Amino acid sequence: MTSTLLRFSAFAFYALIITTFTAIAPTPATAQAKVTAFAQAVAEAAANDEEVAAFYRQSGYAPLWTDGSEEQQARILALFQAIQHADDHGLPLPDYDTTALEAEMRAIDSPRDLGRVEVELSKLFLRYGKQINSGITEPASIDEGIKREVPHRDGTKLLLEFSKSAPAPYLRSLPPRSEEYAALMREKLRLERVRAEGGWGPTVQVSALEPGQSGQAVVALRNRLVAMGYLDRSATMTYDENIQRAVQKFQTRHGLTSDGVAGGATMREINASVEARLQSIIVAMERERWMNVDRGERYIWVNLTTYTARIVDGGKVTFETRSVIGKNIATHRTPEFSDEMERIVINPSWYVPRSIIMNEYLPAMKRNPGAAGHLQITNAAGRVVSRGAIDFNAYGRSFPFNMRQPPGPRNALGLVKFLFPNKYNIYLHDTPTKHLFAQEVRTYSHGCIRLGDPFDFAYALLAAQEPDPKGFFHSVQATGAETPVELEKRVPVHLVYRTAFTDTQGNMNYRDDMYGRDAKIWSVLQYRGVSLRALDS
Repeated sequence: MTSTLLRFSAFAFYALIITTFTAIAPTPATAQAKVTAFAQAVAEAAANDEEVAAFYRQSGYAPLWTDGSEEQQARILALFQAIQHADDHGLPLPDYDTTALEAEMRAIDSPRDLGRVEVELSKLFLRYGKQINSGITEPASIDEGIKREVPHRDGTKLLLEFSKSAPAPYLRSLPPRSEEYAALMREKLRLERVRAEGGWGPTVQVSALEPGQSGQAVVALRNRLVAMGYLDRSATMTYDENIQRAVQKFQTRHGLTSDGVAGGATMREINASVEARLQSIIVAMERERWMNVDRGERYIWVNLTTYTARIVDGGKVTFETRSVIGKNIATHRTPEFSDEMERIVINPSWYVPRSIIMNEYLPAMKRNPGAAGHLQITNAAGRVVSRGAIDFNAYGRSFPFNMRQPPGPRNALGLVKFLFPNKYNIYLHDTPTKHLFAQEVRTYSHGCIRLGDPFDFAYALLAAQEPDPKGFFHSVQATGAETPVELEKRVPVHLVYRTAFTDTQGNMNYRDDMYGRDAKIWSVLQYRGVSLRALDS
């Protein structure tokens, strides 16, 4: 689709405003009547949008766009120049089609008509300002696991700020200012050029290849790696050391075991289309708009798709460890949200979530009262109750007891947990099942996040308040007692889900959409009018 705004320039639009304004400019005798008619038209046109209506009430219905002044000319020019680049950001072009607005402009012959156009311009500004600032979609309506609270800006305040600011710089300030958003946008533009030039060439028509093999399939692999920038141009028909190194680099950037063998998983990623990668980029840009806030000087970043947890200080990754996340079933998928870490609990007890008691342990104890014998059963007061005193078969959803695993090396939470209290009962913790961290895909938990190096993670957090964080941690751990340690300064925690992102070297990486959330977001974006644009090659 080609939007009218792409052919109807801001200058032409403003010329139309000036011509119209001059034609209906009030004479002294009719000035008050025309001002009143303009104000009434603005009030009527804004009646269905409380934010716009509130702005004009506060301004006494003074025009923001249509009084013919140079100041208002600059606003119109800046807005139209901005929306001409809306598609660079993956915004929906139909929302910025000015056909109807242009027709209204050409039909103006009274102050009432001008008032209606005034309001339409404000609505256009807000549509752009809100979408580019905090996103097009509502996360909670897309997937129940996306708990992200979007920092929506108030429309009345946006209009007020815009009215008091230099228009072009203000509009440039609205998109996320993060380095990640800029990198995603650059990659979007680059991939669009690749797509216009025909993509990465034919796919590799075999399920797997390995070093030493020769033939046309290897040539197709070679050509695709060259087109994607992983391999210098070559005439070889053999899977040689150069191709093997290129495959290893590709595997690293796609979260695959870096063995240089183009097995099934690697081949699927190599054969992924430019269009699929563009969709991931556009979804990642929308997700970045959802988080258009200050993330903190120090924060914890858990990307579910990479199975990692990081500590970031001053924009630099200072610690990273592998993680295990929730199983890919409806009741176990780890949610996405942000909160603040408040404390570390050394030698934690595991207080079994109610859902696990009811769905797993109670049915097992009905069959065998001794099942899950490593867990204590406690009453409402927290006192341990003997299993012999409970008729498990007498209870269903009304089961009045809790279950707890005392501290110890076999505890499900290991020897330390990290709390950022939230209504989803999600936290980071140690685990006795260390072998799972060797797996490529690490979706095994009930939803909480297990850390591969939890002690080092604790040392890094405690270093901000303890001169000897390692010594302090182990002195407490040696007591065997459950001990909460409050963080003197809370640390923001962001649980995110990014299938397209830059690594610490600035290279674009891609990951599998294992929970299917990005596919849902893309579907909603398409419904809203976002599309892969066609560029001329």
